[in-house]
Amino acid sequence: MAFAPCIGLEVHVELDTESKMFCQCRNEFGAAPNSRCCPVCLGLPGSLPVPNRKAVEYVIRTGLALDCQVAERCRFARKNYFYPDLPKNFQISQYDEPLTYGGHFHLQVNGQQKRIRIRRAHLEEDTGKNIHLPDGRSLVDYNRCGIPLMEIVTEPDFSSPEECRVYLTELRAILRYIEVSTANMEEGVMRAEPTVNLIDSDTGEATPMVEIKNLNSIKSVYEAVKYEIQRHWRCLESGEEMYQETRLWDEQNSLTATMRRKESADDYMYFPEPDLVPLVPEHEWIEEIRASLPELPSALRQRLVERYELPEYGAEVITADRDTAVYYEQIVEAGADPKAASNWLMGDVMGYLNEQSLEIADLKVAPEQLAELLALIESNTISGKIAKDVFVKMAETGQSAQEVVKAEGLQQISDESELGRLVDEAIAKNPKAVEDFKSGKERALGAMVGYIMGQTRGQANPQLVNQMLREKLGQM
Repeated sequence: MAFAPCIGLEVHVELDTESKMFCQCRNEFGAAPNSRCCPVCLGLPGSLPVPNRKAVEYVIRTGLALDCQVAERCRFARKNYFYPDLPKNFQISQYDEPLTYGGHFHLQVNGQQKRIRIRRAHLEEDTGKNIHLPDGRSLVDYNRCGIPLMEIVTEPDFSSPEECRVYLTELRAILRYIEVSTANMEEGVMRAEPTVNLIDSDTGEATPMVEIKNLNSIKSVYEAVKYEIQRHWRCLESGEEMYQETRLWDEQNSLTATMRRKESADDYMYFPEPDLVPLVPEHEWIEEIRASLPELPSALRQRLVERYELPEYGAEVITADRDTAVYYEQIVEAGADPKAASNWLMGDVMGYLNEQSLEIADLKVAPEQLAELLALIESNTISGKIAKDVFVKMAETGQSAQEVVKAEGLQQISDESELGRLVDEAIAKNPKAVEDFKSGKERALGAMVGYIMGQTRGQANPQLVNQMLREKLGQM
C-alpha cells in the first residue's frame, strides 16, 4: 500500500498581555480560582467586549515572523457551542477572515529541509478550565476565560512525529524571541492539537481524519502522533472501521481514546460577532511591528555557525533561549575564545543554572566576568579544574574571577623547582605505578599526576606536571 502519514498541527498560544482579550481583568497564571473575572469575560447580560490592541499587535508580530500576510480587513465571529467552561455559550474567534494567513516555515530534520505551510494565525479568546474530582464532581475556574488566545494552524504538511517535534520546539523559541508569550506548555500557555490520517498518494484514498485534543508537552505530541499513525495502520490491515473523530491522549497508558465524533464548522454555527467592528490594521503600524522584530532563532543559529565556527548542535543549544544567545555573544565580545565560551556555557553554566533552578538572567556572573575567568585558564593562572570551583564561588557571591582566585589563593603552581620536588615525591610514593608505566601502561601516569594534584589542592599546572613526570621517568 502507498499510504503515508498526513499530519497537521493547530497550536493555541496564550498571549502575554497585561489584561484579557475583551476586558480589563488581569491576565495572570496561578491566581485564586475565579478571582480574575468580570461581567464581560463571564458573558453577563449587557456587557460589551472591547478588543485588546496589544493582543492584535502580538498576532501580527507572530504572523510576520512566520512570513504570513496581514489582512487589510478582518473581523471576529461567534463560535457557538455549549460547555461548562464557556459561560457565554459561544467563543469570540475568527473564522473566514483571519488576521494573518498564508505563511510558511522551514524545518531542518535529519539534515533535510522541509517547507511547512502556515494556513493562518488568528485571534480568539480562551475558555475556562474544568477540574474533575475523584468523586465524580467537577469544578470550573473561569480565570482563564477571555485570555487572548492565538491559534496557529498549519497545512497537513508533516509526515512524521519527529517533524512535529522539531516544528513545536522551533515555534516555541520564536514566540519567546519575539516576546509575545512565555509559551510554557507545563502551564497550559501553549497547547497543541495534531490532526492525523493516512493518505494513498496514488489513488487519493484516505483514512478518516482524527484530531488529538489539548496536548501540553512536545513529548506528548510526539508520542500521541506516533501512536495514532500506528493505530491507523492496524485498522487498515485488520479492516476495522474508523471514524472522523476527536480523541484524547492517555499518557499513563500511552494510547488515544475516543472523546467524540468530529464536528464540522457547520456544527459551530459561525456568524459575525455583532458587538465588534471589523479590524483594519494601518499599514504604517504593520511596518513598525515588522521593523521591531529581532533576529529569529534560525537566522541567529546560522550566523553563530558561520561567524564563530560552532557545530550545529552547539548553536542549537545556545539559541534555544534568546537571553542565552545574547549572553554568549557578550562573552565573545569581551574577548573569550568562541569555542571555549560555547563549551563553558553549555557545560558548567547551564549545569549550575539547572541545579539551582535559575534562568540565565538570574546568574550573578556577568558575561565579562566569565570571559575574565576563561582568560585566567588560557594564561595558565588557574587550571580548568580550579576554574570550575571559582565559577561556583563567582555565581554565589557575584565576585570577579580575580577576586575569588586572590582571596582563596588558587593561583596555578607553575614553578618548576617546586613541581620538581613533588615529581620526585610522587615517583617515590608510587613504585607500582612507575613499574607499570615503564612496561607501557600509559594510564599508570595518572596515579602520579593525581598524587601531585592532591598535594597541591589541584593547583599544580597539569600540563607541566605531565611533561616533567615523563622526562623524569624517561631518565630512570
